[in-house]
Amino acid sequence: MINVNRMTQAFQLVRESNFDALVIAPSPDLEYLTGLAPHPGERFNGLFLLADGRSFAVVSRIYSQEYREELPDSTPVYEWGDEDWFFDSLSRAFADHGIGEGAVIGVNDSIMAVDAVEMAQRQKVTLANGWHTLGTLRLIKDSYEIECLKKAGEISDKALEALLPFIRPGCSEKEIRRKLLELLDDFGATSQAFTPIVARGDNAAKPHYPGGEGVIREKDSLLIDFGCRYKGYFSDMTRTFFIGERPEQEIVEMYGTVLRSQIAGEEFARPGITSESLDVAARSVIEKAGYGDLFNNRLGHGIGLAIHESPNIMRGNHQVLSPGMTFSIEPGIYIPGKIGIRVENCVVVTENGCESLTKFPRDLMVL
Repeated sequence: MINVNRMTQAFQLVRESNFDALVIAPSPDLEYLTGLAPHPGERFNGLFLLADGRSFAVVSRIYSQEYREELPDSTPVYEWGDEDWFFDSLSRAFADHGIGEGAVIGVNDSIMAVDAVEMAQRQKVTLANGWHTLGTLRLIKDSYEIECLKKAGEISDKALEALLPFIRPGCSEKEIRRKLLELLDDFGATSQAFTPIVARGDNAAKPHYPGGEGVIREKDSLLIDFGCRYKGYFSDMTRTFFIGERPEQEIVEMYGTVLRSQIAGEEFARPGITSESLDVAARSVIEKAGYGDLFNNRLGHGIGLAIHESPNIMRGNHQVLSPGMTFSIEPGIYIPGKIGIRVENCVVVTENGCESLTKFPRDLMVL
């Protein structure tokens, strides 16, 4: 369903960006404005917001019913079929709305490059980067959005707790991942957030480890990074466990360093500070312990209708934090060929600090 207030703000941003129109494909931007969340496939589906406050959609016949049900009657829907592709329908829509040669069309980040090129060449319009145009609208979450994010976090907490008895030597990473996805579904997730990372031992030294063939052994470490989606909103959390017995002292101290860094980030996060200063506050804990070169990614990323969105919590980003912003705090130490340790919570900035959206314990845990 169209959110009138959000649409009004979106039209204002189109004008402020000096676009004649902004085109939005299936994406978090589209879902935020309209509630529409069609499958983002190879077919062109675009909602055009014009600077003068009008709108129209050019969509594949496969998805036209969804668009017609959610968009107001005042928004024309131009259908196209696979046998024709979208070019003629786009041309008619442009002609009907007075979009001529040289018009400036902002393109959001979900439009495929090949479609954007065809639009520019066939309609002789100028394309502009509209990636961040609507970002300011989604940056501050309202109370409904925060409740959905909290519920997604609660589902993740419950699923991880229920997973732990299943983890034992002899289990494969893939088996644990499959069980985790089953539990997320059981506890009410709409879907997974991404393919969970389940990484034993040195596999976890790859922060975005894609595998699943590793087998859990006695005295292993096990990193689990996962999330779910609830009513459109995501969770994301990471915990690192140890199998069978407490690890050697060096690893205990390393885990303690990562944990102190994560806690320092949550304690420092509050309105009025910059994203960069938050990164520095958490990262300095790891740097002082001598592992700075082994923490090689940003401290965190925004989360909401997208698993990764603004704000990015990293050096070089001087964006000031405000109440309602939501993002991850996920420091880590990654030693190639040996181990990876990460502890991650997502948080919401409050009036005088932050609140974690996931509550699962962070202390060193032996399974």
